[in-house]
Amino acid sequence: MKFCVNLRMEKLKIGFDAKRAVRNFTGLGNYSRLVIDVLSREYPANDYRLYTPSVRQNDRLKTLIGRKNVTLVTPDTTTGRALPALWRVYGGLTSQIARDGIGLFHGLSNELPLDIARAGIPTVVTVHDLIFRRLPECYKPVDRAIYDYKFRHACENATRVIAISERTRDDIVELYGIKPGKIDIVYQGCDPQFAVPVDDATRDRVRAKYNLPEHYIIAVGTVEHRKNQLQAVRALRHLPADVSLIIVGGHNKDYVRDVAREVAALGLADRVRLLKGVPFADLPALYAMATVASYTSRYEGFGIPVIEAISAGVPVIAATGSCLEEAGGPGAVYISPDSVDAYVDAARAMLDNPAMRHDLVTRGREYIARFSPENFSHGLMESYTKALG
Repeated sequence: MKFCVNLRMEKLKIGFDAKRAVRNFTGLGNYSRLVIDVLSREYPANDYRLYTPSVRQNDRLKTLIGRKNVTLVTPDTTTGRALPALWRVYGGLTSQIARDGIGLFHGLSNELPLDIARAGIPTVVTVHDLIFRRLPECYKPVDRAIYDYKFRHACENATRVIAISERTRDDIVELYGIKPGKIDIVYQGCDPQFAVPVDDATRDRVRAKYNLPEHYIIAVGTVEHRKNQLQAVRALRHLPADVSLIIVGGHNKDYVRDVAREVAALGLADRVRLLKGVPFADLPALYAMATVASYTSRYEGFGIPVIEAISAGVPVIAATGSCLEEAGGPGAVYISPDSVDAYVDAARAMLDNPAMRHDLVTRGREYIARFSPENFSHGLMESYTKALG
């Protein structure tokens, strides 16, 4: 789908809440960097200011801030530098973007400065998900309260709200009472590196680095209750003995202990590997050498790992119940996150049938073409145009 955008609008000075772009290396950080990347390339005449309370070494940000139209901005007052967290939330950042003459401000990670309305600047906020409302047991009460206040406030006070999926839009409407007409659905894509064929030398290097088996199912995502990796572990004992499970992602300590206990109880210690701290550059090869990808999360705002896997040429077993069908389309087999039997059936079908895997990937790649950088950037700019009136 192409977006109709007025490409001849006057040069914009756009500000971003770039804390996540600077400090996060997954999820919200990836999204933030992708927004800045596609806009600064597709609309190079604009001036993009990345506001962050502090600077952190981030090699994946270097390319972006090396561009002439992208500037990294930190607090410009003594108080802001002394109290960077407060600067971002109330008072300091709002005053600074007003002084800088910002024409539009985009909160990239669910929130805006609480006093942004007083600046009279058009604002856009991207809301990724309201999972803490749908699965409250996965969050601490104090975190739920903070998220709920910030997210609701941002949705109510923003000029426009960007939802990353239909599921997220529907949650915003139902849970916060925001009118659908204020919300723009702008699908993101994944990093283009996942679609680039992985050469033999890189495959050999990554296989040796992680001592990868010949046949494996890959599950990328934080190892936590919501991501539901235990379903794949329990299914593995019913799959051929030469198939392993490689779980890639940060760790929730309690859930990792649950996974480790289940692995031991099922006698799968030699078939299940948990990889933490994997460099982003190694992920395409890890996907590409897998036979099947697994992402049976109980609830997501969108599900970028599904798109990454399909881009890398790997079919996916994904869960029903949230929005993963929006992400993978015909490139995945969808099952209940509570059914080990359904997982076993799906995995066996894929493992035993190369033609099925090829068909899923072919149709999936055709489907995810809609999540191109061009469509992403045009969708963002269309939302900005609406916010500017």
